[in-house]
Amino acid sequence: MQQQDIVARATAWLAEDPDSETREELGKIIDAGDPSTLAELFTGTLQFGTAGLRGELGPGPMRMNRAVVIRAAAGLAAYLKGHGDGDGLVVIGYDARYKSADFARDTAAVMTGAGLRAAVLPRPLPTPVLAFAVRHLGAVAGVEVTASHNPPRDNGYKVYLGGGSQIVPPADGEIAAEIEAVGALATVPRPDSGWQTLGDEVLTAYLERTDAALTAGSPRTARVVHTALHGVGTETFTAAFARAGFPEPVLVAEQAEPDPAFPTVAFPNPEEPGAMDLAFATARRVQPDLIIANDPDADRCAVAVPDDSADGGWRMLRGDEVGALLAAHLVHKGVTGTFAESIVSSSLLGRIAAAAGVGYEETLTGFKWIARVEDLRYGYEEALGYCVDPDGVRDKDGITAALLVAELASELKAKDRTLTDLLDDLAVTHGLHATDQLSVRVKDLSLISDAMRRLREQPPVRLAGLNVVSAEDLTRGAAGLPPTDGLRYRLEGAYRARVIVRPSGTEPKIKCYLEIVVPVADATALTTARTTAAEMIAAMKRDLAAAAGI
Repeated sequence: MQQQDIVARATAWLAEDPDSETREELGKIIDAGDPSTLAELFTGTLQFGTAGLRGELGPGPMRMNRAVVIRAAAGLAAYLKGHGDGDGLVVIGYDARYKSADFARDTAAVMTGAGLRAAVLPRPLPTPVLAFAVRHLGAVAGVEVTASHNPPRDNGYKVYLGGGSQIVPPADGEIAAEIEAVGALATVPRPDSGWQTLGDEVLTAYLERTDAALTAGSPRTARVVHTALHGVGTETFTAAFARAGFPEPVLVAEQAEPDPAFPTVAFPNPEEPGAMDLAFATARRVQPDLIIANDPDADRCAVAVPDDSADGGWRMLRGDEVGALLAAHLVHKGVTGTFAESIVSSSLLGRIAAAAGVGYEETLTGFKWIARVEDLRYGYEEALGYCVDPDGVRDKDGITAALLVAELASELKAKDRTLTDLLDDLAVTHGLHATDQLSVRVKDLSLISDAMRRLREQPPVRLAGLNVVSAEDLTRGAAGLPPTDGLRYRLEGAYRARVIVRPSGTEPKIKCYLEIVVPVADATALTTARTTAAEMIAAMKRDLAAAAGI
């Protein structure tokens, strides 16, 4: 795009921008004659896909702002009307990030102006409450304004359709086309009223559902330290634990209240280095049974356990470990149905399911796919997401998952055992399934595409001293799965090692997921098995990084 065209587009955008803050910001950029910034803001548009929209706040079509959200809402409304849902209910939730309340209000106004019925949750609440509300209220769609665990300057727009599942193709493409067809903002009706602001009845119904996920009469003794990481989880988490009869959680005070600046963490994600430091400090002071962390919109659940060998006496469990523990807990409860996971998660779930005689299915990455598994009873993904009550929340739910983890810990505590003891049992029964991730954050997105191209053109032939016996390009589809941008390698030998490489769908990262399965004869062999696994995972990381050039 020529410079004069960019300036003209920016000037036209400025004239219809409904937000005084972004108008002022854009006006200063135009007046300064800053061509590189204008090109960054106006060359292209944020792409609406299966993750909805997500990006940095700011003016222009390449940023999250009120103008972009109004167009997204108008496109969604047009899609719903085109599919016979023109008078249906759209439920709207939002987190406590910058501009989230504004984006929620704009969405409600657009839906009302289009003739749909709109209902907004009463205040910033966890994403699983919105996913629950879509099913509970029989809505034709739901919108959650959130950027989950992204940096403070980001926000996003997540869309659910009837049934409470996130959108998948072809709906995402059809909605994107409707967004593209939206004209001037002045043509989008946006009344000042006409939508409903819900009371606490939906939250109460959600909490009743979380309590029902537990076994009647089960032990409820686990003592928990909780951090919301400056997000919206504290109120709902503490209410759920109180209803269930657990001891009152000890809150990480510095992180308990919503704060869109996320002042105590570099990234508000429990997986990121340093994010859990204050939780560990609180735990060292009060000596609980568990630490549980939610990400800022509380759809993810992280767990840490006492560990004398770890720094500070606490160890974060990997998402795959929590996924296996919850699966074992549900099997012990006698559940039936299908267990599902994404292809980047540990193969241990399949072995637990097979041993229990329950169904098992593997999907593409994301709960938008897991939630659509027929007869789903439990689904998880290694990135700390767990769907433990799909009839209530057809998405990951960090609150209900936390309750079930605490119930399992309480049951084990009554037998003088721990979550790590149960993990050892699973390793002896099924083999030690060691997983890890090589994740590289970039500023230049071309580095990701370059790495993927390099791996496609020159796939690795050996990793950690093992021959690569198969290299699958997942853009062509694999094992009945739809095509996706990813690569999968399987390695020779008894260790059943595999590697999957893919670009992140929500962050500027390339992610490499590694797994190796080490046979374990008995509990005395666990230490040796862990050493072997750690050495091989480290070697796989080095070799893969070299092959990808990352």
